[in-house]
Amino acid sequence: MAIVKWVLDPVHSEVTFKIKHLMISTVSGQFNKYEVNAETEGEDFMTAKVSFSADVDSISTKNEQRDGHLKSEDFFNAAKYPAITFTATKYENVDNDGSYELYGDLRIRDVTKQIKLDVEYGGIVKDPWGNTKAGFTISGKINRKEFGLSWHAVTEAGGLVLSDDVRIHAEIELLKQA
Repeated sequence: MAIVKWVLDPVHSEVTFKIKHLMISTVSGQFNKYEVNAETEGEDFMTAKVSFSADVDSISTKNEQRDGHLKSEDFFNAAKYPAITFTATKYENVDNDGSYELYGDLRIRDVTKQIKLDVEYGGIVKDPWGNTKAGFTISGKINRKEFGLSWHAVTEAGGLVLSDDVRIHAEIELLKQA
């Protein structure tokens, strides 16, 4: 079967994260520059070789001061570790409604760990201009401290400023290459 290459459609995709702040509310952020590349046998994504890379310097929480702190040595250390990467290693079909589990190696800073992500496969369609597109909703949760993002502070009352858990959410649309 022929190998098919897929690239990110950035206009119809987003990569976001959420973390508890003061344990009473949630702060959201996103990466504005990232790439997804995939190769499949035919259009079968269960055979896919998938790689993802996010430019740490593109992080945005809609607060310049907080974004600067996230790029600093306290968190991502963008000067030394400019990219977050993920390489898929295994797929499992959860049920017949398009739900899958995606396993892979996530690298943040100088730490690589295998994580599991939940994937909702939206399907493959041709758009009005004849392009073939595939859509995915991806979600998961990581512990930031396991990746060296260990900055913390405590409130006057002894509560945490940031939770350890970070929820990841991505809407990804891929474009089939000719």
